[in-house]
Amino acid sequence: MKISEIHKKKRPVLSFEIFPPKHGTALQNIDETLAILSELKPDFISVTFGAGGSSNNNRTIELAKKIKQEYNIEPVVHLTCLTYSKAEIDEFSQILLENDLKNVLALRGDRNPDIPVKEDFKHAGELTAYLKSKGDFCVGGACYPECHPESASRVAEMRHLKAKVDAGDEFLLSQLFFENDMFYSFLEDCRIAGIEVPVTPGIMPVINKAQIERMVTLCGASLPERFRKIMNRYENDKEALFDAGMAYAISQIIDLLANDVDGIHLYTMNNPVVARRICEGIRNLV
Repeated sequence: MKISEIHKKKRPVLSFEIFPPKHGTALQNIDETLAILSELKPDFISVTFGAGGSSNNNRTIELAKKIKQEYNIEPVVHLTCLTYSKAEIDEFSQILLENDLKNVLALRGDRNPDIPVKEDFKHAGELTAYLKSKGDFCVGGACYPECHPESASRVAEMRHLKAKVDAGDEFLLSQLFFENDMFYSFLEDCRIAGIEVPVTPGIMPVINKAQIERMVTLCGASLPERFRKIMNRYENDKEALFDAGMAYAISQIIDLLANDVDGIHLYTMNNPVVARRICEGIRNLV
């Protein structure tokens, strides 16, 4: 089922995000995580893009097939375009269609000095429009409640996001954030800009201080003072930080659901313990 159709049938939509394991030994952890996630019957699971390699051995596609065929859950395949040509995207899209994988999150992709940029696609919106021309895809996009790190301003960010939706994005998944009021303000700006597609907030539970600081650097999210106090207080106590981080994430989710958001998208980090704790915390809320 297309994600756009799921949003029309129910609210809130519950989804999770996982990433392809880099080594075969990590497959067992993926299966354990998927088994736990499937207990809550998520509406879809998105799979981040495993860059490199051909379309035939791409781990993202293989994991998406596993989710659909073995767990009967709709996958959303992340696809980047900055370092791929139209011919290469054609190969990916053909494999996706052959395996009935029609839900795609179209992304530009991060710049990597070790991988040359190609000229066919410069923005995610161009990939969205191209995929729409290649088949019956339901395409979504990413959004940044606190603006993309490369964005010149909030106005420029809204114009860029509106252009992606006009190109064919049917749903938006947000990057992580730690202050719900920022998401509510961002959502209001989206509606003012004429962006009417579902906008789902993305929540990442805390595992350790170093990890969260690295993610914040990459996506530009800010850390509210109350969140910093939690990290500073428990940074040297792994179990206490885990418990505090889970409580913080669950409190964010409860508040978001109380404010009638379109859905909840959880970044699981492939951690089955995180997945189970979150599932237990929100089981009766979705």
